[in-house]
Amino acid sequence: MRKYTKTYLSLALSASLAGVPFFATAEATTISEALTSGKAKVDLRLRYESVDQDNALEDASAFTLRTRVGYTTGTLNGFSATVEMEDNRIVLGEGDYTVGPSGYNPGVYSVIADPEFTELDQGYLQYKNDTVVAKLGRQVIALDNHRFIGHVGWRQDRQTFDALSVKVNPAKDLSLTYAYIDQRNRIFGEDADLDAKDHLFNAAYKTEFGTLGAYAYLLEVDNDTDNALDTYGFRFNGSSKAGETKILYGLEYATQSSETAATDFDADYLFLEAGAVFTGITAKLSYEVLGSDDGQFGFATPLATLHKFNGWADQFLGTPAQGLKDMYFTLSGKLAGGKWSVIYHDFEADEASDTVDDLGNEIDLVYSRKFGKNFSAGVKYASYSGESGRVDADKLWVWVGAAF
Repeated sequence: MRKYTKTYLSLALSASLAGVPFFATAEATTISEALTSGKAKVDLRLRYESVDQDNALEDASAFTLRTRVGYTTGTLNGFSATVEMEDNRIVLGEGDYTVGPSGYNPGVYSVIADPEFTELDQGYLQYKNDTVVAKLGRQVIALDNHRFIGHVGWRQDRQTFDALSVKVNPAKDLSLTYAYIDQRNRIFGEDADLDAKDHLFNAAYKTEFGTLGAYAYLLEVDNDTDNALDTYGFRFNGSSKAGETKILYGLEYATQSSETAATDFDADYLFLEAGAVFTGITAKLSYEVLGSDDGQFGFATPLATLHKFNGWADQFLGTPAQGLKDMYFTLSGKLAGGKWSVIYHDFEADEASDTVDDLGNEIDLVYSRKFGKNFSAGVKYASYSGESGRVDADKLWVWVGAAF
C-alpha cells in the first residue's frame, strides 16, 4: 500500500503544478486566478534545549532552527492541494546531543530528539464540502487530546502520516473520522519511519454537558511479522458553571490487546480529571493509569504526542512493563500578557514488583507569550526525581518563533 500512496501523492503534486483545474479556488473562475489565490505559509522556531541526567552520559545541549514552508492552492468544486517542506539545522555549532535512530553521536550524550533533516512534511490532496473533508497523501492527523493519535508538534520534526483520511459531519454536533495509515513518518527525519497498516476510527458528539467520544485504533506495523495493537475506548469531557466558577471534568477508559506470534497481552487505560477556573486561575487534579498485564506489558500509545503526557522530562515515552499511575496537579493562568503553568506529577507502577514500585515525581514549569500576530517566545523547565532505579533528569528549553 505504501508505494500506491506515494504514487497518488506524486501524481497529485504534478497535477497541481501543471494547473489541473480541480485545484483552483471556489471563488476563482480560471486556472490562473486559482493558482494565484492560494496561501503561502512560513513557520520558524529557534530553540535551545539542555538535558542533565544523573547517568554516565554527557549532558546534552542543542541550538536548532526549524523552518517550515508551505503552500495551499485555491479550491474549485471542493478540491485543493497542500505542500509543506520542513528543515532543521544546528545553529552556531551547538549540537552536543545524541539522536539514536539517526546515528548522530550514539551513546555519547543524553538524547535530544531533533536531528538535522530536510523532508516533505505534508503533501496531500483535499476535498471539502459542507459535511465532508477528505485528504489523500502525507498529512497531520491529531484526534481528541493527542493521547492516542497526535503530531508530536513539540519536536522540531513533527509526526505526520501517509494516509487517506475522511471526516464527516452528518449532523451539527456529530463528527465521524476514519483514516487508513500506510506509513508513520516519525520525529527522526526519515531514519525511523515505519510502514504500517493502521485503521483509525473516531466519533465525537457534543452535548450541553460536554463532548462524548468513542474510538477504535487498530494498529499494525507492516514488517512481515504477526503483530497487532488494538485499542477500543470512550471519553467524556466538559464543563459547567457554578456561580462565577467554571467546573471542569473528564473521564476516559480504553482496553487494549497486543498480539504477536509469540505473545498475547491485554491492558486497560483510565483517566479521571476534575478542575475549576476562578479569578483567572485554572486548577486541575488528574489521575491517569496505563495498565499492566501481570507486569509483562504496559498499555502503549505509540502514535500519541507523548511529550504532552506523563511529564515533560520524557521519562515515560514508553510505558513500563509494570504499567504507570500518574497523579498530577496543574495550576495555570495569565501573567504579563503571556500564559504560565505549573504541574506536579507523582508516579507509581500499576502492578508493583520487588524492584519497581515508586517511579518518582516531577515538577514542570512553563511561560510563553505571543508578541503581536506573528511572533512568540517561551521558557520551559522539567525536573524529574527518579526512584526504582530511574535516574534524575533536568531539562530546559528557551525558544522564539515566527509564523507568517
